[in-house]
Amino acid sequence: MNLRRLELFVAVAEELHFNRAAERLHMAQPPLSQQIRKLEEECKVQLFVRNSRNVQLTADGELLLTHARKVLSQYAAMASALRQARNGEIGRLRLGFVSSAAISAIPPVVRYLRSEWPGIELDLREVTTDEQMDLIAAGNLDAGIAREVRAGPGISQTLLRNEPLVVAVALDHRLAARSSVSLGELAGEKFIAFPRSRISRLFDHIAALLHSADVEFDIAQEAVQFPTILGLVAAKLGVAVVPDSLKAFAIPGLSYLDIEDSSAISKVSLICSSEMSESPLVSKLRTACLDALI
Repeated sequence: MNLRRLELFVAVAEELHFNRAAERLHMAQPPLSQQIRKLEEECKVQLFVRNSRNVQLTADGELLLTHARKVLSQYAAMASALRQARNGEIGRLRLGFVSSAAISAIPPVVRYLRSEWPGIELDLREVTTDEQMDLIAAGNLDAGIAREVRAGPGISQTLLRNEPLVVAVALDHRLAARSSVSLGELAGEKFIAFPRSRISRLFDHIAALLHSADVEFDIAQEAVQFPTILGLVAAKLGVAVVPDSLKAFAIPGLSYLDIEDSSAISKVSLICSSEMSESPLVSKLRTACLDALI
């Protein structure tokens, strides 16, 4: 019993007229009648009562119609699911992200994916850039939103944005009345920073920027989480250079200053393995990132 014969049978059963069914199926009536006869022979039952005026379903025909509709519906659903999977419209996507991306990137990207392709199931993991690279290489992560990615073999990257860096200072700091500062004006300051062992890419980037401005990266206190860093700045233990997206943290006693140096940016990129770069799911993610983060 093939699906085509079931489709022909359902058309005749719904029309109860061979000519109308043939027109609906865009075929001639004799081949249609022939296929119905073959289906009856295959099922070893009579499906229709025919006379010169009417076509009626038998009890066996009614039973087959019920099941044929279910089979055809399930087949259509299966074919649709396969097409969606082939096009990256459904599936499970393991996406890593650096903690600051949870503020600036993840919300709009997830909203975009949910709106455009609700069949994509997201497995989100907050991990550092270095950890993302290791997980991608091991095949345990499909893609990641990372910072300061260096080119390397087997890794594909797409630049999403050049995010400005800003300086967080206490409200009574000597620079707090300013709206912007140059990196050189931070000379002599104590800094609050994350441990290089945990977030090496952004740490090295900020250290290099300060070094280029002849500013010593004199670290007074380390903290792993950005809110903790900002809280320590508000406690007057030092200043911090952080991504602009952290302005979302409106902490009492804290002020943010723009940095005048054009080089004071942090590159946010979408990364994946070279093999996954053309994956339909990753392509959908790339579209969401580029559209949502404009």
